[in-house]
Formats: sequence, C-alpha cells, structure tokens
Amino acid sequence: MVFSSVTFLFFFLPLVIAIYYVAPRRARNAVLLLASLGFYTWGTGWLVVPLIGSIAANYLLGLGVERAVDNGDRRRAKIVLAVAVAMNVALLAWFKYANFAVHTVNAALAPHAHPVIAWTDVILPIGISFYTFHSLSYLIDIYRGVARHLRDPLDFALYITFFPQLIAGPIVRFHEIRDQLIHRTESSGRFAGGVYRFMHGLGKKVLIADSVAHIANAVFATPPDQLNTSVALLGVVAYTVQLYFDFSGYSDMALGLAQMFGIKLPENFNRPYASRSITEFWRRWHMSLSRWFRDYLYIPLGGNRGSSLATYRNLILVFLVTGFWHGANWTFLVWGAYHGLLLLIERVRGIGRDPTEVRTGILAQVQTVGLVMFGWILFRSPDLAYAGGFIGALGRPSLAVPLDIRLAADPLAIICLVVGAASVLLPASWVTGVRLERAPSWGIRALRLATVAVIFPVAIVFLVAGTFSPFLYFQF
Repeated sequence: MVFSSVTFLFFFLPLVIAIYYVAPRRARNAVLLLASLGFYTWGTGWLVVPLIGSIAANYLLGLGVERAVDNGDRRRAKIVLAVAVAMNVALLAWFKYANFAVHTVNAALAPHAHPVIAWTDVILPIGISFYTFHSLSYLIDIYRGVARHLRDPLDFALYITFFPQLIAGPIVRFHEIRDQLIHRTESSGRFAGGVYRFMHGLGKKVLIADSVAHIANAVFATPPDQLNTSVALLGVVAYTVQLYFDFSGYSDMALGLAQMFGIKLPENFNRPYASRSITEFWRRWHMSLSRWFRDYLYIPLGGNRGSSLATYRNLILVFLVTGFWHGANWTFLVWGAYHGLLLLIERVRGIGRDPTEVRTGILAQVQTVGLVMFGWILFRSPDLAYAGGFIGALGRPSLAVPLDIRLAADPLAIICLVVGAASVLLPASWVTGVRLERAPSWGIRALRLATVAVIFPVAIVFLVAGTFSPFLYFQF
C-alpha cells in the first residue's frame, strides 16, 4: 500500500482518521500503532517480524542504557550502547548487504574456476534503512542525555513504526519527536494545513514524477551503445525531475499526514536545485539524512575540529557511508565518493564553510545542478559498466531518438518535464508545501484553492488511470 493509491486514500486513511479522533486521548497512540503495523504488514507480510523483533530489542537496550547513565556507570552504558549499535548494524547488513557481498565474491571466483558460494537471496524488508536509523538515534540520544527513555513501550513502538515516515522517511531524530509522542495538541487549523500539504505532495508525485518517469525509464532501459548526446541528456533531465518530485512529494505527504494527527515532522527538502554549491545542495536535499549523519557519524568522527586532513577524511568517510546506505551496489558507493570529493574540493576552496553565506550568480546554480545531474547517472544506473557507457554516450552527438523513447516522450510527459524542470527558476526561498501550512493570506488561499479544486481531482484521475508506481526511495 502506498500513499498514492485508491486503497490508501479512500479506505485506509479515512478509517484511521475516524477511529483516531473518536478514540479517547490515552488510546490514540495505540490506534496509530495498530494502523502503522497494519500498513507495514499489508506491503511486507511476514517481514513485519524483524521489525517487531527490532522494536522489542531496542526498547530493552534503551532502558539498559538509561539505567546505566542514571547510575553514573558510563562504562556499562557504553558497553550496552555498543552491543545495541552492533545488533542494529548487523541486522541492516544482513538484510541489505549479504546478497551484494556473496554476489561480489562469486563474481570474483567464477573467472578462476573456483567453486562459488551456494546462496539464496535474502529478501530486503522495505524501509529497514529508515527504521534502523531511528533505532540508533533513540539509543544514542539516551546515552548522550539529550532525551529520556520512553517508559511506555507502545510510545517507543509508535516512534519506530509511525506509518507516514516508516517506509521512506524523513529520518526523525528521537529528541525531535519524543515529547510529541507523549503530549501533542490537535486542531482543525493544523489538520487543514496537513491536508493541503498532503494534497500538494500527491500532485507532485502523481502529476509530475510519474509522468516524467516514463521518459527516464525508457532512456535508462536502452543499451548505452544505442544512446547519443540528445537522448542521454533527455534521460538525465527526466530522472533529475522524477527523483526530486517523487521523493519531495513523498516527504510532503508524510509531513501532511503526520500533521493531521498533531505531529510535526522535520522538513526534508528546501528547493535543492536552487543551490549554488554542492555544500548548499546537501543542506537542502534529504535534509533529515544529512542531519543524521552529521550528528551521529561526522561529529563523532571528529567533524572539522581536527586538522584539515582529518576533516577531509571525515567528509569522504561520511559520504562513502551515505552512498552505501542508499543501496548495495558499487554505483551508490562511487556516487557517495563523487559527492564527498566535490565537498572536499569546495572546502579546500573555502566554499560553503559559513552556512549563512549565499553564493550569487546563475552560473553557480547551473554548475551545481550540472554536477548533481552527472551524479544522478551513477545513482540511476544498474551497474558501473552501464554508467560508463551512458557517460560515454553524452559525447556522441546525434538527434536520433529510438522508437521506444519517442513513444514514452508523449506530449503530456514532455509538458510535465518542462514544468518540473522550470521549477529551478523559482526563488530559492519559495517552498510551496511549507507555504500551504502557514496562516492564510490571499496568496496562500489561492494556492490552497488550486490544490483542492484543481490539483487533487486531476491527481486522482491520473492515479486511477495510471499503473502502480511505488516511491523510488522504498528500495533504500
């Protein structure tokens, strides 16, 4: 079940909202927890078992960390934390990287006539990268003393499973949401703001991302030797638009859904393609992931407190992990290294050290978007060989377009591609989803009216007429 489905929009969500607001306040977390477990089980079946096991283990380990901290036994707290981190990382590594490790070893053995490892692929639970990071945040925040352990296990289970952010984020650091899990205030105004935000995200996903996806999928399904400059550029631009509108659309929907239940999740996007440097891009793209790695990996590694060489090392390590977190494939590892290298170069040049500093000039934005788009080739390609062939096709001038791609690039898809690409021309401060939540002015009222009267009905028509299209970040 996905947010952009008839089942979710017209059956699951209305039922959950009705039960939630009829239930006594003390039972509302239980309602959300049951709904969240049902939502996850609908799509994963028995793979809900590792999730429940992870919840139970991390709740007990978190309790152990806090008791050791309260007793002043930092050594014991550190040991329990280390065990908890190792358990979570091992669980993630098994489900997400075991197949990759075995296939890599077998690929190395096969050419030398060595026997390969007999192996049955492990099924990857949807959202495991996200709920693992939530669990780690819970444990580390308790150890650091920035948040207290949740006494009620149902509250902790809701933090991990809350269905708006369970499968694809945003990644919510525990201290950001703890108090809202215990005490929160719902209101008609906040509910309405959440509805508008959700509808806006649904429009981004269904109208733009899904329409443009036909072009991106057709191009990246074409063998590299059949690509040329014009077709490859078309594919990169289409994927650049698709990925942003798909993931930011999901984030808008997640934030809107949470707000309907009185919970404020952190923003995940802030017009990233308006960035004037790669450093700024990572302050605007998937911001919850960037903050997580900053707080729980970059700073513990030493951040920028040591020598310049140590800082550069930390940057590269963090982005290697960032790349590998996205998927068990060499393409993601190289993509992470690519962005780490770009950030290192900018740091050496003194670009982006001051978060309040804003680079000006359209050329800086064009350069940044170009570098990001080049990286998306690695991100989208099935393997490094394909990525290399695709990059090579960029230097093969031709206007010929294969038939499959011409069929995919129908007038509607082209219009959506142009509209999506034109969004880079908006002011950097214009974040439409955030504006829809604010106290209404005449301009906001007009946007809300357009969202309700135009975007939502058209999105529903597209949704019913189209095929199933999961969110891209489900695979991560």
